[in-house]
Amino acid sequence: MKRRLDSDLTKVGDLPLTRSLAKQYAPTRARLQFIEAAAEIIENPTKPEAAFLARQLVLCTLPHADPGDVPIFTRRCGAVTLTLVPYLDRRTGKTIGYPFGSIPRLLLFWITTEAVQKKTRRLELGRSLADFMRAIGLNPDTGRGKRSDAKRLAEQARRLFRSTISFEATEEDGEAIREAWDDMQVAPRGEFWWSKASPEQSALWGSWIELSEGFYNAITAAPVPFDMRALRALKRSPLALDLYAWACYTAFAIIAKQLEPQFVSWKRLLRQFGAGYADSDDFKRKAKVGLRKVAAVYPGLAIQTKRGGFTIHANRLAMPTRPLVEKPVNRKVIRVKRSPLEG
Repeated sequence: MKRRLDSDLTKVGDLPLTRSLAKQYAPTRARLQFIEAAAEIIENPTKPEAAFLARQLVLCTLPHADPGDVPIFTRRCGAVTLTLVPYLDRRTGKTIGYPFGSIPRLLLFWITTEAVQKKTRRLELGRSLADFMRAIGLNPDTGRGKRSDAKRLAEQARRLFRSTISFEATEEDGEAIREAWDDMQVAPRGEFWWSKASPEQSALWGSWIELSEGFYNAITAAPVPFDMRALRALKRSPLALDLYAWACYTAFAIIAKQLEPQFVSWKRLLRQFGAGYADSDDFKRKAKVGLRKVAAVYPGLAIQTKRGGFTIHANRLAMPTRPLVEKPVNRKVIRVKRSPLEG
């Protein structure tokens, strides 16, 4: 006869969170790791690991996929436009390509966090490639081929650090038009001393980059805080990383201004994040998956699907600046013509 479990013990599979996530995601190794990470965040919501990203890079994001051989990449949010120009290799006469996907996003989170916390333009990348990979949530033990984390990191880091990022804003006031811009090279100076074959091998000298003054000032002026644990959980999806950053920023506005749940149409989300997708239905399908993942790693965030879009609300910040008294999430829905993000 089988022994019964003690009355105060619960099987992991019986937990509401586990049951909910198991229905949404097939039990692959990567998805089980995501469920474990989400459970850890929900069980310890008041123990986040601080990470930061510039407000401009929350609203206007890097490409999700390789834009290909095009002279510039642009992304617009309201009156603000991000323009990305790849570095031209003088030896070959060709560009080295655009930074795209999850890795440059993780790099930007790391760069901003280091700059904010250490208050310096010169950033040390670690005594070895493995140290740096772990710092941004990558695995130095994932093979040695073209798809290894080490190979992809080296390539995407080079593309990001050597690229030029521009932020432009245009405003009209009657007959007057105001144009403002800021063209910035990410890291005009730096040194890499890494062994791709042996990521654990220490370099003879430390690898480093020096951020341009303009880029440093831009990312440290008004950085948005995030939970690094969530970034690691979402690291496989550039869209999920973008949606998490956007949700954290939106939640901050909702809580700070004590707003009602905000309605966001799929069309508006497509304009902001949907460049490069096959069609609006393809983006909507993938955005729904991404939003479910975001809600799983953000305790206190409420996302409800509605006709033509969804509502978003929150009763706590992803990265609290002070102890918060949680309040019930108000389910009342209002439609707004303009999002707080576009103010």
